[in-house]
Amino acid sequence: MQEKDSVVRIGTSPMTPAAPLVQVWSKIQKEYPNIRIQMIPYMNSQESAREILKNLGTNIDVVGGIFDETMLKLRQCQGMELSRQRICCAVSINHRLAQKEILTYQDLYGERFLMMHRGWSNYVDELRDDIWKNHPQIQLVDFDIYSMEIFNQCENSNEVLMAVENWKDAHPLLKIIPVEWKYTIPYGILYSTEPMDLVKRFLKAIKKAV
Repeated sequence: MQEKDSVVRIGTSPMTPAAPLVQVWSKIQKEYPNIRIQMIPYMNSQESAREILKNLGTNIDVVGGIFDETMLKLRQCQGMELSRQRICCAVSINHRLAQKEILTYQDLYGERFLMMHRGWSNYVDELRDDIWKNHPQIQLVDFDIYSMEIFNQCENSNEVLMAVENWKDAHPLLKIIPVEWKYTIPYGILYSTEPMDLVKRFLKAIKKAV
């Protein structure tokens, strides 16, 4: 096997951090000495997300991130679930809610709550419908893509952003706080619809580890 063929390339960005995936791999890598990993940084944008996920296996083999079946169909890739991430809220460290360790629906009354648009995820749409029907005091604001721009908007505008626990290090001026609701979303590995053998072995090893 050629050296380049033994490397699994993991895409990483503030919104798709590789750390949770690497932590799993570190526990088992000694069992797979012929597989090495390489971090490939990229910037989240509408164009890059679409192209990278549609072309997994070309420059990047796998990405760790949140997903569901709706998103997989939209991005034309596959996903292997590793865990469930609680849907949380991100706020500026200067926001009135930043002192809290857990939030309630009522804490969000009067706030502008930034959420991914309807149709992006069934899990997110369930939360959206709940708020829409039962908590109209929360103002829902749609956006199109998770990027550093939306994190900066949250920090600068004092709005509240829907986030997940894995993004705790995505922006140094934001705090991610869990909420007293039941909503979660799958987190795992995104990969090509036709993964090469090396990626299949990597996925099998990760699945065994978790």
